[in-house]
Amino acid sequence: MSTAPHSRKKVCYYYDSDIGNYYYGQGHPMKPHRIRMTHNLLLNYGLYRKMEIYRPHKATQDEMTKFHSDDYIRFIRSIRPDNMNEYNKQMQKFNVGEDCPVFDGLYEFCQLSSGGSIAGAVKLNKQACDIAVNWAGGLHHAKSEASGFCYVNDIVLAILELLKYHQRVLYIDIDIHHGDGVEEAFYTTDRVMTVSFHKYGEYFPGTGDLRDIGAGKGKYYAVNFPLRDGIDDESYESIFVPILTKVMETYQPSAIVLQCGADSLSGDRLGCFNLTLKGHAKCVEFVKKYNLPLLLLGGGGYTIRNVARCWTFETAVALSTDIANELPYNDYFEYFGPDFKLHISPSNMANQNTPEYLDKIKTRLFENLRMLPHAPGVQSIAIPEDGLAEESEDEDKVSPDERISIRASDKRIAPDNEYSDSEDEGEGGRRDERTFKPKKKSKTSEEAPSANNGTEEGVGKKDIMSGKEEKAGGGGGGGGGVAGQGEAKVES
Repeated sequence: MSTAPHSRKKVCYYYDSDIGNYYYGQGHPMKPHRIRMTHNLLLNYGLYRKMEIYRPHKATQDEMTKFHSDDYIRFIRSIRPDNMNEYNKQMQKFNVGEDCPVFDGLYEFCQLSSGGSIAGAVKLNKQACDIAVNWAGGLHHAKSEASGFCYVNDIVLAILELLKYHQRVLYIDIDIHHGDGVEEAFYTTDRVMTVSFHKYGEYFPGTGDLRDIGAGKGKYYAVNFPLRDGIDDESYESIFVPILTKVMETYQPSAIVLQCGADSLSGDRLGCFNLTLKGHAKCVEFVKKYNLPLLLLGGGGYTIRNVARCWTFETAVALSTDIANELPYNDYFEYFGPDFKLHISPSNMANQNTPEYLDKIKTRLFENLRMLPHAPGVQSIAIPEDGLAEESEDEDKVSPDERISIRASDKRIAPDNEYSDSEDEGEGGRRDERTFKPKKKSKTSEEAPSANNGTEEGVGKKDIMSGKEEKAGGGGGGGGGVAGQGEAKVES
């Protein structure tokens, strides 16, 4: 498979200025505000001049039920903080309340997160860009229920869209948490290979064992690399590069989705890895060299100043652009003190992943990958229309297995001087006073480029909203709907 290290790519970037106003609640580690910080930082680096910026359409109920059940999406659409008491039974059924709270504008938040990922997939399918970026996406835990701060699985919806044009899609997850929702959705198909590098052992979500390899037609198409605390850049590269090299050689995908969860960085509030931005972004750089359609998504990340640093740097990597270590002045400049630099230093924590341990896991995974036939064939089928809404089947009842809470089980490392919307609330209220208020948008504003983009080059193309140049519809591999317990149905 050819690689070209320095080829310049056409990048499409999805962002809605409302996204930073959604608020999970006081004390909750997930802060959509980090996406606004990322956007503002990359604007001030001037990166917007080098890519096309789109406001995503809001994913429709029909699009979301390509994977999730009708009942679940109806529930997410209906529930609000002021009517929660009417939904006690369903809140329990769908795991909404603790890790996944009800907040103002919850459904719209899910629509924007999913809309960007689906639109990015459509754009890649049309070969209208090489790399699509949606930092508001990457919510990999959502299944037949909410889980781990995730409600709607935008990744599964985007992959289902890609499967309309691509025989094989590779999903890679570098979040510190196992990408369980995506793995489960495609566990029994060979049309999607899932590869996850994650902390394993008394850690949320508790899945992602080395021995979880897929089932039925999907056997050996799930790859899990369980890791221990403290992995650093050098160790991470020593496993990521060889595993992905073998995966690419054997599986030969025609599109890649990379979930770039930033909770694997050093000093994350919930994480326990020791990666720097450079180590994290090397994964983006490596995958990009294969010159395949690439969807870059966000995910976890709870020390929000470092999340903004990370995704800004990875946007620059996608654009093959060098940016200064000295941060430009921006709306959230005080968050980045005391050094006001882009790059972060690793901590002195011990790396519990010994070379022997990593080599042992690598060897086992290579053995599994040897079991794969080279590039499985797929029966030729007519390509469904982009975003054609179809009926989905009802889901079976959720299994009553005991749930693990991400907030209870994750290690919470709260470094000093962490600016966050919750810890700083006690004294003088939220640092950013703006809150989500549903508002009607005029037709003019709907079609305008994203906030702060002005009329600079490469900004505000016709497909900002659905129904323009880009339909940006929901997926269904060959028109598939929901299959049982949150498993995506794809054509074989």
